[in-house]
Amino acid sequence: MAEEEKRPGSIYGATAESCVVILFGASGDLAKRKVIPAMYDLAQHDSLGERYAIVGFARTPMSDEKFRGTVGEAAKTISEVGPIDPAKWDEFASNLYYTAGEYGDQNSYAQLAKRLTEIDGERKLGGNRLFYLSTPPGVYPDIVEQLGRAGLARPSNPNSWVRIIIEKPFGRDLASAKELNQIVLNVFEEKQVYRIDHYLGKDTVQNLLVLRFGNGIFEPLWNRNYVDHVQITASETLGVERRGGFYETAGALRDMIQSHVLQLTSLVAVEPPASFDATAVCNEKLKILQSIRPYNLEMVAQSVVRGQYSPGVLNGTKLPGYREEPGVNANSRTETFVSMRVLIDNWRWAGVPFYLRTGKRLAKRSTEIMIQFRCAPHIVFRERQIEPNRLVLNIQPDEGISVSFGAKRPGTEMRIGNVTMNFSYREGFGGTSRSAYATLLNDCLRGDATLFDRGDSVEAAWSLVEPILDVWSAAKTATVPFYPAGTWGPKESDQMLERDGRQWYNP
Repeated sequence: MAEEEKRPGSIYGATAESCVVILFGASGDLAKRKVIPAMYDLAQHDSLGERYAIVGFARTPMSDEKFRGTVGEAAKTISEVGPIDPAKWDEFASNLYYTAGEYGDQNSYAQLAKRLTEIDGERKLGGNRLFYLSTPPGVYPDIVEQLGRAGLARPSNPNSWVRIIIEKPFGRDLASAKELNQIVLNVFEEKQVYRIDHYLGKDTVQNLLVLRFGNGIFEPLWNRNYVDHVQITASETLGVERRGGFYETAGALRDMIQSHVLQLTSLVAVEPPASFDATAVCNEKLKILQSIRPYNLEMVAQSVVRGQYSPGVLNGTKLPGYREEPGVNANSRTETFVSMRVLIDNWRWAGVPFYLRTGKRLAKRSTEIMIQFRCAPHIVFRERQIEPNRLVLNIQPDEGISVSFGAKRPGTEMRIGNVTMNFSYREGFGGTSRSAYATLLNDCLRGDATLFDRGDSVEAAWSLVEPILDVWSAAKTATVPFYPAGTWGPKESDQMLERDGRQWYNP
């Protein structure tokens, strides 16, 4: 792929080569709310491609014009990239096309192939194609296999490329993840496959590597000699909304821990890569996942807590319990909250616990990483209460970094108070914000897989959580603790840290 210069004013990076993006599931919520607005955002920042086309593919019959109007209305009302300029949208929408078909029907892919050839020739896109699977996971195998049968998985000429983005969840357990990996790799090469996790497109997540490896003051402290423990929280105030039926088959462990939270864990703990490229970074992340101590029955009982939200109140609003949500079994034992103690058995992190926590209907929406350092030997200040130093990376909703440390309060007495230095991305680099989806789309279009997951890493993450799922599945009569909506989870989660002499750091 030719190296291209970054255009002035782009917040995403270099302009991608001309291409066509084929969006499967184009009539769905994810496509309308995130993916297409992200492409629009890239186009406005000259980071989508000098020439491009976007072809929607879904079961619903509609014309190109109706597709443009449908996604346009959705983007203007529910887009997460900010206000959309109608004139600029019309210019962008002229690049949108649509073809209807069944995901498992060979004739539909023959028609798609014909349409792509026509669009490629008209727009001179060079044969470059990106397939984006924004569909229910159950049809991933059909789409991948049909792309292979239609001859669409390989470049049409020596100078073109074909890539595929696959949304999570990538499997629902280790066996299904391995099976899906095999199906995908029977059709595509690993270097063509981009397993997307939008959390990794956040600026603060990416800046974690810069913070550690680009600053001499942090890396020497980033180990068991100086770090007491690490906490990673991914909390939501929302419930399952209209996704009760889906959530009943998933749960918080599958939905969040196996993907987002373990990805963040590997980035916090990762060793310095030989270079900042996809292969080197993914290799080091995989080593961390493989170094996490496996869970057995005893460890699950002591180091993993699940919970389910019951009716409660948040900001004066009464909220229903999980079992009262539409599509949820009245006796459901599905977990909406998980906290767990993770131990990484390598030289850097031996003996340093990582506490992971995620849940729905919690007290605050926040995703953050908190590194708590060991206390200094308080020989001089032994009679005074001094809080430990903390480094906090706020990933959402307000991206930034804060450092807390002790300082003398004004006055003649030696009184020590805790102070915090805050860095805000918005204040530090202006009001411009980036869409995580747009960031990752641009990376994929440029062939940069650094922030995407690899097949072996997906399987390693499933290997970690599967023993927990097995224990829960076997304990059919075990009680799932409740926690009132609007709180920070069940008391058992607090007790897990209290046994270690620690407590949760709530955002």
